[in-house]
Amino acid sequence: MKPTFAELRAQLAEVTTSGHKYYGVPRGGAIIAQMLPPEMIAETPEEADCILDDLIDSGRTRDEYREKYAKPFVALYDKINDPKLRGKWIQFPWEESAERDVESHMTRVIQAFDDINREGLQETPKRYLKFLKEFLSPPEWNLTTFDSEGYGQMIVQKDIQFYSLCEHHLAPFFGVGHIAYIPNKRIVGLSKLARTLETFSRRFQNQERITNQVADYLMQELEPLGVAVVIEAEHLCMAMRGVKKPNAKTRTSKLTGIFLTQAEVRNEFLALTK
Repeated sequence: MKPTFAELRAQLAEVTTSGHKYYGVPRGGAIIAQMLPPEMIAETPEEADCILDDLIDSGRTRDEYREKYAKPFVALYDKINDPKLRGKWIQFPWEESAERDVESHMTRVIQAFDDINREGLQETPKRYLKFLKEFLSPPEWNLTTFDSEGYGQMIVQKDIQFYSLCEHHLAPFFGVGHIAYIPNKRIVGLSKLARTLETFSRRFQNQERITNQVADYLMQELEPLGVAVVIEAEHLCMAMRGVKKPNAKTRTSKLTGIFLTQAEVRNEFLALTK
């Protein structure tokens, strides 16, 4: 989404009120505030009636200013309350491109801890962005299914390797998944079980959500008698920081259908994936 200056002025007229003074949050809000008449611009938050920003994304900046100054906070775009904006990148006219903006932020992160002019780090922001674009864009695929031809026994695929990024620390976590289902009328191409785990893991994630999403997706698309998913992973956010316990494994499971209701079916799955 690339709003023009004319569109920004129209949005600004909708969120501001004549007679009020607005302080623009650095940096985007400060640029927006300069589009107001001089008498509506406040030099400091203390003298402002309202705080103005270009957009509300996570809501952290809004909450910080509300807590510190106890004043209304308005923005041209609100990703939290406007469902049409969720997940969209807004590129303002003064920004070169979305990628360049992300690179700039990554450069500042590195500068906070190291010398960005060091040879090995000079191209790191570009490389990191390239890595994220590749990893967070798993290939598209179709869930190919076939007539089960009367086969109604358990189908298990175990030790499916996966990698993901912890949404709390952006550190990798990785391990293996075991997926089983009992067909009703359709069976699925074997590679599609691994594809399902890959698709849901190649995001900013937590292990519990991946487990639920894989099971729910297969139940919805295959309509089998039941699905079982077990994931075992090592989390670098736990191994490298915090409690610092490498080699600790976290196991999560989701059982649906007859895996949940029939103990003998559940025990067979556990025995096959032991």
